[in-house]
Parts: sequence; structure tokens; C-alpha cells
Amino acid sequence: MLERIVRGLGIAIAMTLCLVAPCALADPQANSAITIGGAGVGSEGEFWDHAEFHMGLRADVLFGREETRDFGGGPYVEFGTFAFDELSFGGGGSVLFPIHESLPLVASLGAYGRYGDDEFGLEPGITGSIFWGTRSYNFHHNYVLAAGLLVGYRYTFGESRESALVISAQLDLALLGLPFVALIGLMRGPSSEAAPIE
Repeated sequence: MLERIVRGLGIAIAMTLCLVAPCALADPQANSAITIGGAGVGSEGEFWDHAEFHMGLRADVLFGREETRDFGGGPYVEFGTFAFDELSFGGGGSVLFPIHESLPLVASLGAYGRYGDDEFGLEPGITGSIFWGTRSYNFHHNYVLAAGLLVGYRYTFGESRESALVISAQLDLALLGLPFVALIGLMRGPSSEAAPIE
């Protein structure tokens, strides 16, 4: 009896995998970027009481897309600072809405931790953001270039009750590295395979 149940489960799992396999053809699309901008920060429940410089790093991986018109979803992680006297780190989930083939919206929701040079120490919080900008689909590789505007809001549940409205430019790390790659290529000169012009 147990052998029949195991065999039946094996057949059911194999059939399910055959039905799901076409959906699994979509390759994940990863991105990493730097965020630079400003934040309106409020403490003790205030919405805004002063402005701060913001800088951070953000990376995500979106699954489920096979072309530019597909929705996608996946995890993200981020690390940032306000005026270099407060660090934050966190992660959560992102969903891409293909409102335009080259200019989609990516909405994110997650949790984060805040550690400042104040008496509050490490505090937990929640964060949400919306990215709008260039983020197409790379048909040849798993890395996709992205650049645009990132608007986010975060709220801390600790004693500081800090809230922040963050508006920043999100610039792809690969794009920022291209001038250095070009400069190194120029310094090295042509490769040995390059045919001389006569």
C-alpha cells in the first residue's frame, strides 16, 4: 500500500513538473545600483523636521519575466546612510509593473534596521519604495541595466520613532564603471588580434 502511494506521488510530481516547466524558462534578471539623493527626516512621530543627505547601495533579482511586457517579482537588499552618521540595512520583496516596455515601475516593500550615532542604538522598521526609470529586459544575460528615480518612505518602531521620505537617483553600478573600463582599454591599446590599417 505504501509503495503505491509513493509511486502515485512520484507520478503526480513528475506530471506537475512537466506542466510547470514552460513557466520556469524565464531567467532571473539582476541589478545593482547606487542611490544618491536627499531625505526629509522626522523624529518622535514628526513627518518632517530636518533634511539629510542620502547615499546607498541597492540590489535586486526579479523572476518570472521572459520579455519587456512581463510582470516580475523577487527579493531586494539595500544598505544606506543619512549624512554618514546613521546606517540602515534591510531587504524585502519587489514587483515590476510593465507600464511601459522601457520605463516600468518597480514597487518594493520590506523591513530594515537603523543604527545611528545617538542614544537609540539599533532599531527595526518598515520601508516601501517606488522606482521609475529605464529597466528593460536583457535577452542575452541575467544582468539588466537600470537607472531612474527612487522614492521611498521608512518608519522606525524604536524609541526614536524616526520617519524619512527619501528621494534619490538610482544609478546602475555597471554604467558608473564604463568610463573606467574604456580608460583601461585605451591605456592598453589595441589587442594583438587587431589588424593594422595600411
